[in-house]
Amino acid sequence: MSATVLTASALLLDMDGTLVNSDAVVERCWRRWALKHGLDPEAALKVVHGRQGYATMAVLLPDRPVEENHADNRVMLAEETADVDGVVPIGGAPAFMAAIAGLPHALVTSADSALATARMGAAALPMPAVRVTAEQVGASKPDPEGFLKGAAELGFGAADCIVFEDSEAGIAAGRAAGMRVVGVGPRAAALAPDAHVEDLTQIRVEAAGDGTIRLHIDEA
Repeated sequence: MSATVLTASALLLDMDGTLVNSDAVVERCWRRWALKHGLDPEAALKVVHGRQGYATMAVLLPDRPVEENHADNRVMLAEETADVDGVVPIGGAPAFMAAIAGLPHALVTSADSALATARMGAAALPMPAVRVTAEQVGASKPDPEGFLKGAAELGFGAADCIVFEDSEAGIAAGRAAGMRVVGVGPRAAALAPDAHVEDLTQIRVEAAGDGTIRLHIDEA
C-alpha cells in the first residue's frame, strides 16, 4: 500500500457502490428487466451502474422511444425503493460519514429522492443536508451536471472539490466536471481515478486549520 494525501474544500459523494452496497437489489431488478426485454442479463449489468435507469435503457435498447424508457424507469425506481433486502453500508462508511459530518459535503446520486432516502436509511447512514438527486438534473451521469450543481450549492469551484465514485459513468462525470476523483471498490480500480481504495476504511479525514479537508488515503 502507498499513502496519498489529497486536500479539498468540499467532498461530493456518490451513493450506490460508494457509500451503500446495493448491488443485490440492482442485480435483482435489472435481471428481471433484461429478461423481460429479451436481453442478456450479464451484458445489461455491465452498463447499469452509475447511470439513471432511463439512460441505461437507452444504451441497451437504442431504438426504443425515450418516453418508454422514462416510463420503465419510473416502475424500476418504485421496485428498487421497495426492495432494501441486502442493502448495507460500504466498509468504513459509518465512520467516514461521522468524520465529515461538520465539513462541506453533498450527496450526488443518480437515484431519486425516495430511493436515496430508502437506501441511506437501510444502511443506517446519515443523509447529507445538501444532496443532488435525479429530480434535480436534466442529464444523467456521465454528464457532469450533478457534480457541478453539488459544488455550486456548497459554494465551491470544481477544482476545490473531490468526488467519491465507484462506476465508469460516475468517474467520467467527475472528470468532466473538472474535479479530482477517489475511486471506491472493484469497479473503479481499472478506471485510473486520482486515488483508489477498496472501501472507506482506507481513508482518514482531517479537518485542517485553514478550513480545508485533508484526506489521508492508504491506496489499494
